[in-house]
Amino acid sequence: MTERITRTSVEFQNVFRLPGIEGEQAAGTYDVLTIEERIDSLSFIAYRRLSTTIALDAKVAGGNARQVRDVDPEDLSDALAKDKEAPHVAI
Repeated sequence: MTERITRTSVEFQNVFRLPGIEGEQAAGTYDVLTIEERIDSLSFIAYRRLSTTIALDAKVAGGNARQVRDVDPEDLSDALAKDKEAPHVAI
């Protein structure tokens, strides 16, 4: 089984929410990691997505940490589209 990993960054101009993740997330740039496996039984090259994760800031006692959470790519795309439509809110 051959896997490929794609790392991308997404940027939100405003606070946002993602289904399945508690609370609002701050505006900023976030790392997204997608892992796919090659489907060898086909006569052409194709991949099946295994997981997509996003690295989020987490508030913990005594400071900040990062947490990696599973995210549905469609939910992420929807949140990015909503962010583009919304006016930028300066904090």
